Amino acid sequence: MSLLFCGAIALFSVLDPQLLTTTSQAFTQASLKNLDWFYLLVCSAFVVLCLYLAFSRFGGVRLGNDNEKPEFSTASWLSMLFAAGMGSGLLFWGMAEPLSHFKSPPPGAPEFAVAKARFALVITNFHWGIHAWSIYASGALALAYFSFRKKAALIASGPIEATFSSQWSKYFAGFSDVIAVLAVIFGVVGSLGMGTLQMNSGLSGLFEIQPGSLWLSMGILVVMTICYMVSASTGLSKGIQILSNINMILALVLLLAVLALGPTHFLFSTFTTSIGDYLSEIISRSTKLYPFRGKTDWSYGWTLIYLIWWIAWAPFVGVFIARISRGRTIREFVTGVILTPTLFSIFWFAVMGGAGLEAELFGSGGLVEVVGRNPESVFFQYLSTLPWSHLWSLIAVCLIFFFLVTSADSACFVLGMMTSRGSLNPPTFRKLIWGVIMSFMVGAALFSEGGVEALKQLAIVGAIPFVFIMLVHCYCLVAQLKKDVPPQKFSG
Repeated sequence: MSLLFCGAIALFSVLDPQLLTTTSQAFTQASLKNLDWFYLLVCSAFVVLCLYLAFSRFGGVRLGNDNEKPEFSTASWLSMLFAAGMGSGLLFWGMAEPLSHFKSPPPGAPEFAVAKARFALVITNFHWGIHAWSIYASGALALAYFSFRKKAALIASGPIEATFSSQWSKYFAGFSDVIAVLAVIFGVVGSLGMGTLQMNSGLSGLFEIQPGSLWLSMGILVVMTICYMVSASTGLSKGIQILSNINMILALVLLLAVLALGPTHFLFSTFTTSIGDYLSEIISRSTKLYPFRGKTDWSYGWTLIYLIWWIAWAPFVGVFIARISRGRTIREFVTGVILTPTLFSIFWFAVMGGAGLEAELFGSGGLVEVVGRNPESVFFQYLSTLPWSHLWSLIAVCLIFFFLVTSADSACFVLGMMTSRGSLNPPTFRKLIWGVIMSFMVGAALFSEGGVEALKQLAIVGAIPFVFIMLVHCYCLVAQLKKDVPPQKFSG
């Protein structure tokens, strides 16, 4: 059923991408207009739930047998979940988003330029911080607990089938599996399309190729497909783990290069300030929609779209994080999946976004105009001002490529699991079939004008029903934990 849906929608995106995009956007906008308060409250509730589970009597519960050890080292575990959860998005938006908010700030932003720059980083960190990772963690925790302790299938229907036994729950479980597969493939395909376009921009600047060349994009896609298909055939402990470690090394090299060659003191000061600004604003921003200002369109275009986009990725990232987290306690899980990546993201945006804002405020400027025209090229524009600029641009292109390959490889693995009843080691041929389908859909989107945007909108449409599936998962998890860990039997 999932294959039929994917094929039909991929064909639709080629024949009439504009109609597909318009229809998807209309559905999304209608949903946001009527349920904006619901989405914001639910995503904030995920944060509260994860912190409660970590620091209550359930924190010591292990995702697996009581004495089971983690399958992966902490460094490899963090690298894999980070590469799957954010990946190339951090490179795409690391400098572009703070500059975008500086150029067109939300309602209530300060007028003074320096204060506006600080506010831009607050908004960016809110979009990429605790809320995003709590959405992932909420979905992953339920799947991991029911799979590794209750022997349920590691798919969206697993917690539902393990908790309910009525006839309606069987239909709902089947529906949840189909929605999860569609959300995964359209979310990943949209991100692969965006990443391919950013690689196109970077390579065009490096080798003086015509920017936006379709054939360059298709060449990138072909090479990327070969790489993630080879990696997918090697298994989880080899391909994905090795690629994730390479990603983290290259990301740190690029981060340290900008930190050392840019305004180092300013960037460290920005990081320190960003932590305090983020913590002081997080509660108010968790419930802010601007209804009295009549400016709710800004929330629809940024905050709510981000939250729904993370929900769209939750079936993919949730299953993958659950799979690699066996043997961790709930407290370890929440710390590793929410707090550690959030802190790294704040540092990333303080360095990348801070460097761009510093250049705009105190340097030569011009980046705001670039981000307005072509956000995927603004980071390469900044790198061109540094010493050894070609080296850093080449590393950035390589990092984007490895992030994309890792995301695609992880998606092949997760889709293979989802379509083989949650097998922890899905058949190679099934992973490769999904790899071919993803490559075809990205190629179709690149060939059709507006196709990538159409697939991104479809991912958001798929996320809207999945938020209700996630709420059911959370209910199943809490109810089961209360049965399994009564207060009088808790030993600390």
